[in-house]
Amino acid sequence: MGMKISESLVTFLISLLSYGALFYLNDWLTSSMAFGLGVNWIYLPAGLRLFLTLVFALPGAIGIAVASFLICWFGNFPHDLITCLGVGLISGFAPYMARIFVVANVRLAADLGDLNFPKLILCILIYAAVSSGLHQWWYQVRGLNDAGTLNHFIVMFIGDILGTILLIAVIKYGLDLLKKTRALAL
Repeated sequence: MGMKISESLVTFLISLLSYGALFYLNDWLTSSMAFGLGVNWIYLPAGLRLFLTLVFALPGAIGIAVASFLICWFGNFPHDLITCLGVGLISGFAPYMARIFVVANVRLAADLGDLNFPKLILCILIYAAVSSGLHQWWYQVRGLNDAGTLNHFIVMFIGDILGTILLIAVIKYGLDLLKKTRALAL
């Protein structure tokens, strides 16, 4: 029992810290591509959200939710507790809901042992649709200016897809480079 709690705490902290760090890196790299409040044409943290919830499940979702709440609370969003709680919950649990849907309906093993390229693309599309839809719905419900429209949904959907694909490509390139470096060292 103690091992499970400490493992969950570690995965929670990894999710919280890595998501927060990548959010601010993405903000620095792509600030000129912002479309509106919480919407960017390329959103690298979308790929990390998907990865963390696929691999860490609930502790990953909770870590993302807490990080997103803090980012919202201390960032450009209105300083409103309910709005920021909603943004945090959607950020963490939209990919978790997509994970549950994918595992149940796409014949994806819970341990991801059978994850292949077509299933990954389907995961990305489902996640981006759920996340973008829930975020824009919440922005509309909360009456945020420059948010919550069909155009914002489309841009967020595209940004989540592009960010996820770009993050996966960078990780793959890094792993390939690591393999080459190790092979040269031997």
